This record gives sequence, structure tokens and C-alpha cells, in this order.
Amino acid sequence: MKASELRTKDAAELQTELESLLKAHFNLRMQRATQQLSNTSQLGNVRRDIARIRTIMTENAGK
Repeated sequence: MKASELRTKDAAELQTELESLLKAHFNLRMQRATQQLSNTSQLGNVRRDIARIRTIMTENAGK
């Protein structure tokens, strides 16, 4: 997910995207804890996407 794509979305869309990523992050953490996660790089990618969305939401709040 690119930051330029996220900047075109409004606040409600960003919020729903953030909620879905947080759920995905939780599920990946549980899979890692139970030794079921095969691709561990997914965790880092999801965390970066969450950070991107939160950054853009903060940028938009200042406008």
C-alpha cells in the first residue's frame, strides 16, 4: 500500500482500513505465538501500513 494511494482517501475510509489492518496484525501475532506463521515478513508489512495510515491521518488532522 502506497502513501499516495492513502492520501486520496477520506477520514472514514482511512479509519476502516486501519481497523482491518489492526485485526490482521492481531491475527498474525496469534499465528506467530502458536507457531503457525510461515511468512514472518507479513508482520512487518502490516505494521508499516498501520504506521502509514496513522501518519496520514495525523497530517489530515492538521489541515
